[in-house]
Amino acid sequence: MVKRISYQAAFKSKVALEALKEDKTVSALAQEFKLHPAQITKWKTHAIQGIPQLFEDGRKKRSSPEIDVDTLYAQIGKLQSQLEFLKKKNRDGQLLKNVGSLTSAILH
Repeated sequence: MVKRISYQAAFKSKVALEALKEDKTVSALAQEFKLHPAQITKWKTHAIQGIPQLFEDGRKKRSSPEIDVDTLYAQIGKLQSQLEFLKKKNRDGQLLKNVGSLTSAILH
């Protein structure tokens, strides 16, 4: 029964960097590091695939709150109709205070 060899990440990265440099052939690197050429090719592929993650922005992006536009338009319509009602009542001299508070609620 053959025992599997587990390599450290530093060793894997060293081999992958040498393979990425392409100064030597894969078979020459395999002889130098005493590895199978397929293993070197696999580590090189993993290194190439992992490079974009190094340059990703790790900061959290602001997510805009989900806004239900239809609900907001319904609320605006309701407030405008209430404002018109209060303006009509105000012509009769009633509810002058409510119009000011309702207008400020609409504007904010």
